[in-house]
Amino acid sequence: MQKDSERIPYSYRQKGDLTTGPIQSHLIRMTIPMIWGLLAVISVQLADTYFIALLGDTDILAGISFTFPVTMLISHMVFGINIALSSVTARLIGEKKTDDMRRVVLHGLMLAFTAAGTIALVTYIFLKPLFFMMGADDNTFPVILDYMPLWLAASLVLALPVNSNSAMRANGDTTMPAIIMCSIAAINFVLDPILIFGLFGFPALGVTGAALATFIAYLCGTFLALYILIVRKNLIATDGLHLDKFKDSMKRLLVIAIPAGIANVINPAASVVAVAILAAYGPEAVAAFGVASRVEAFALLVAIAIALGMAPIIGQNWGAGFYKRVRETIDHAIVWNLVWSACVALFLAIAATPIASLFSDDPAVIHYTVLFFWIVPISYGIGNLVFGWSAAFNAIGRPQIAFVMIFVKSFIITIPALFIGGWLYDAHGVFIALCISNIVSGLLFHIFSSRYCEQRAHENEEMLHTDDANAKTV
Repeated sequence: MQKDSERIPYSYRQKGDLTTGPIQSHLIRMTIPMIWGLLAVISVQLADTYFIALLGDTDILAGISFTFPVTMLISHMVFGINIALSSVTARLIGEKKTDDMRRVVLHGLMLAFTAAGTIALVTYIFLKPLFFMMGADDNTFPVILDYMPLWLAASLVLALPVNSNSAMRANGDTTMPAIIMCSIAAINFVLDPILIFGLFGFPALGVTGAALATFIAYLCGTFLALYILIVRKNLIATDGLHLDKFKDSMKRLLVIAIPAGIANVINPAASVVAVAILAAYGPEAVAAFGVASRVEAFALLVAIAIALGMAPIIGQNWGAGFYKRVRETIDHAIVWNLVWSACVALFLAIAATPIASLFSDDPAVIHYTVLFFWIVPISYGIGNLVFGWSAAFNAIGRPQIAFVMIFVKSFIITIPALFIGGWLYDAHGVFIALCISNIVSGLLFHIFSSRYCEQRAHENEEMLHTDDANAKTV
């Protein structure tokens, strides 16, 4: 096994190689474009929410708020393939297996498109019972029906650029994926007011216009992503479908994609439960949760970008056997996350009322939104450690551990806490429950994950010493 000190000097001409050079420089270079990319992804739904809110109808805003947990749930299902593709691609790059990497990327995109289509179709078939089970009624469901069918079509299209971006990031490039996602966000932002309000001679489509804008934006992003992946990056096999090795690709991908996908479905399941509980306290509480959740996703994008940005670094170094660099990457990411989360919590506490007023003039909606910002963000720093550690375990090919972490956090800790909080203190208790469950789960899994990494590092050091001793004997 090659020691860290024996590696070749770092060269910026090899930016795709994350196994050499200073970890902190790599993390900065990988994270900053990820911030812009995630900002773009989140801004699509935030823009939809903002322009739809200008229609001035609380039922419409509540209807769109019902869709948020479901759209997030669907996105997270496909995101399991994204995680798997990034992990497998990065480790194959670290192992210098270029042909296998390009073939796996091709099969990963095929898998993602098929999975997205299946999920979209099933969701459409069960659209009405799903949302009525969540608490939608005859006033809010027509809004949902105007938005979801086109959004489901858009989710099918989105599977291709999102997974193409995953392959690019595994190769050490987060700039191109950020450009692609920013292009999508810009197109959506321009089209939203045109199609929602009927500007420049277009018909006013309302909520349907928001979904149509998203569909067009995602379609443009797909063409751009495939062009870069195939022509500019040469990261995908173009000499055939390689169906003889499709089974091998699926074995590599699905062993991570299935548990990662289930874990990603479980995570937003808590949001679905929260919406169902809040529905008992009126559409204002649901609308407030929808607004707060979108702003929350916006505020936490740096912490998410850090976790996603470190994954290719961890994957390549794990594949190359440089375990100390893996732990160094995780340590830097934890510190950055804690600092950013503290700043976010302080900002949201101070600016809670102005932010809430941007989305609604209903006093009840503003009240619940402000309450959320005063309570839940306290837990961000510790709570985000669960996502960070799960990203690390997925990157090294240990999705089972990541799955257990997410399952315990959501089903064993968060969802029971939501019911208890709602029973004791109504909507206020739901927000308190979210805060407490984030802190408890974050501390629990940080302690476990740190000990796991220390044990693995010790085992690898012993293995290295054994190999050196055997070499000297020979």
